Amino acid sequence: MLSPVKTLDRFMLKSFLPLFAMTFFICTFIVLMQFLWMHINDMVGKGLGVGLLSELFFYAALSMVPLSLPLAVLLASLMTFGNLGESLELTAMKSGGISLFRVMKPLIILMSIVSIGAFFFQNNVLPVTQSRMWTLLKSMRQKNPELDIVRGEFNNQMPGINIYVEDKNNSTGVLYRVMIYDMRSGFERSRVILADSATLSMEDNRSYMRLELFAGELFENLRDATGDLNNARDQLYRREMFTHKLLRVPFDANFEMMDENDMRSLYIGQNVSQLRHSIDSINRRLDSISSSFGREVAAQKFMRKSAADFPAADLSPTVKPTQSMPVDSMFHAQTIDARRRYIEEAQASLAQQKMEYFGRSLYIEDESKVLRRHGIEMHKKFTLSLACLVFFFIGAPLGSIIRKGGLGTSLVISVLLFIFYYIVDNSGMKMARDGQVKVWAGMWQSSAILLPLGVWVTWKAVHDSTLFNADSWQRTMRMLTGRYVRALSVKEVIIEDMNLAHAQQLLTQTEADCRAFLARYPHPQGYMAYWHGGISKEALLALIANVEITVSYLSNVRQKSLIDLLNRVPVIQSVKLLHLHSKWLPWCLPLGLPIYLLSLLFQLRILKSVKQTLRLLPQIAEMLDTQHTPTQCHKP
Repeated sequence: MLSPVKTLDRFMLKSFLPLFAMTFFICTFIVLMQFLWMHINDMVGKGLGVGLLSELFFYAALSMVPLSLPLAVLLASLMTFGNLGESLELTAMKSGGISLFRVMKPLIILMSIVSIGAFFFQNNVLPVTQSRMWTLLKSMRQKNPELDIVRGEFNNQMPGINIYVEDKNNSTGVLYRVMIYDMRSGFERSRVILADSATLSMEDNRSYMRLELFAGELFENLRDATGDLNNARDQLYRREMFTHKLLRVPFDANFEMMDENDMRSLYIGQNVSQLRHSIDSINRRLDSISSSFGREVAAQKFMRKSAADFPAADLSPTVKPTQSMPVDSMFHAQTIDARRRYIEEAQASLAQQKMEYFGRSLYIEDESKVLRRHGIEMHKKFTLSLACLVFFFIGAPLGSIIRKGGLGTSLVISVLLFIFYYIVDNSGMKMARDGQVKVWAGMWQSSAILLPLGVWVTWKAVHDSTLFNADSWQRTMRMLTGRYVRALSVKEVIIEDMNLAHAQQLLTQTEADCRAFLARYPHPQGYMAYWHGGISKEALLALIANVEITVSYLSNVRQKSLIDLLNRVPVIQSVKLLHLHSKWLPWCLPLGLPIYLLSLLFQLRILKSVKQTLRLLPQIAEMLDTQHTPTQCHKP
C-alpha cells in the first residue's frame, strides 16, 4: 500500500505531466509556424522534396525549444494549480496540514531535472540542430526556383533570357505566340526569337532546360572582327527562319547541400567549452591589435616632421635639441611656398592616418561584435535553465491564488507574462549585442526582473494572500488615494440608546486628543526627524481608536442630520510607512529620499484629517445640545 506522501507526489505528477506535454507541443507548434511564416519565401516554388522539408522542420522545432519550453512550464503550472484551486482540492490539502511547498515539492524536483536537462540540451544538442537548420536554410536559398511561366508577362527566371508568352495550355504545357530575348552573349550579340508555339521541359540531370520552338524566326546581332560598331555598315545581323529549333539553357535545379562545418565553426554551433576557447582567442587577438595600434599612435610625430627636417639656419638661437620644438616659430620662419607645402603634406598625412585609423577601428569593432555574440551565446546556455525555474515559481503560486482552471484564463495570463519576458529578454540581448551594456547584464536582465516577481507571488500564495480579490485592491487604492467614505445610516433598531452625558464626555476626550496630537505634530516631520522615529505609532493608533469609538457611539441616534454630520468625519488611516526607523537609509539618498517624499504625502493627509475632525467635533456637540429630547436620548 502506498503511503500518503507518495500518493500526493504521484497525484501531482499525474496532474502536471499531461498538461506539460500538451502545452509544450502546442507552444512548439506555434513558434514553428512563426518560423515557417518568416522563411516561407525560401522554401516555396523551389521543388523541394517532402523529406527535405520534413528534415528542416524537425531541426527547426528542436531549435525553437528555448522559446517554447519556458512558456510551456508557465502555462502548465498555471493550469495545474488553477484546476486544483477551482476544484477545492488545494484547499483540502491545506486544511489537512499540507503546506503549499509540500504540494509543490515533486514538481520542484521535476523542474530542477528539466532545468538541468535544458542546459545539456542547449550545450550539446542545440549547436548541432542550429548548424544543421541554418545549413539547410542557406542551401535552399541558393537553390534556383522551379520555372513557372506566367502568361502575358515577361519571365526572367532563366539567367540571361526573358520569355514572353501570350497564351498557355495548362493541361499540355504548350506555350503559344512566344517571344524570347536572349542576352547570354551580351547586348552586342543579343538574339530575338519569335515562335508560334513552344514546349519547355527539364532534362533528366536537372542541369539544363529544353526549349523546343516551332514555326518561327530568329534575329541576331553580329559584330565584325574589329568590334567597331560606330559605322552602321559594320553592324551585321543574321535572320533565320525555322520550323523546329531546340535551345538548351543552363538551369541547375538540383539541390546542393552546403558544408555544415562552416556553420559549426560559428558561435551558434559551439558548446560552452568551445565558446570559452573562442572568447579567449578573440580577446588575445583584440589585446594584441589594440596594443600594437596604441604603440603606433604614440610613436606618431607632429605632422610627421622632426627637428632634422627643418634647415638649421631657420631655427631660433634659443632652441636646443634637447628642448621642445617651437613649432610656430619654425613654421612662420619658412617661405610661403614652404609653408604651403608643409600644410599640404600635413593634410595628406592626416587624411591617410585617418583612413588607417578608421579601417583599424572598424576591424576592432567587428571583432568586438563577434566577441559579444560568442558571449551572448554562452550565457544563453544558462538563462534557459533559470527561466524554467522562475516561470514555474510564478505559474504555480499564481494558479493557486487565481483558482481558475482550464485553458482560457491561464492562457491569457501566460501569454501576457511571456510577452513581457520576451520583450525584456530581447531588449537586453540587443543592448548586449550592440555593446550598450555588458553581455552578462543584458542576458540576465529578464531573469533579474522576473525572479523578484516569482519570489513575491510565491510568498503571497504561501500566506494565502487575496492577491486578486477585488475588495482587497479597493482597500489598497483607498489607502493610497485617501478616499475613505463613511457610510453610516439611521438604524432601524437601536440596541443601546445614546447617553448624552457620555457622548459629550467622548467628544471632549476626542477633541483633547486631536489637539494634543496637533501640538505634538503641528507640521510634517523633516527628513532626519522622520528617519529617527517618524510619527509615534502608539499615539496615532490611540487617536484613531478614540475617533472611531466616538463616531460609533454617536451613530446610535435617529436624527438623519446628525448621521450626515458624522459621515463627514474623515477616516484616519495608519500605514507602516509613517513609522519607519533606520540609521543608514537617511544617508542613502537614492533610496531614502523617495521613501520620505511618499511618507510626506501620508503625513499631510493625516494632519488634514485630524484638523477636519477637530473642526467637526464642536458642530456635533452643538447639534447634540439643540436636538436632544428625552425620547431620543436617555439621561441617567
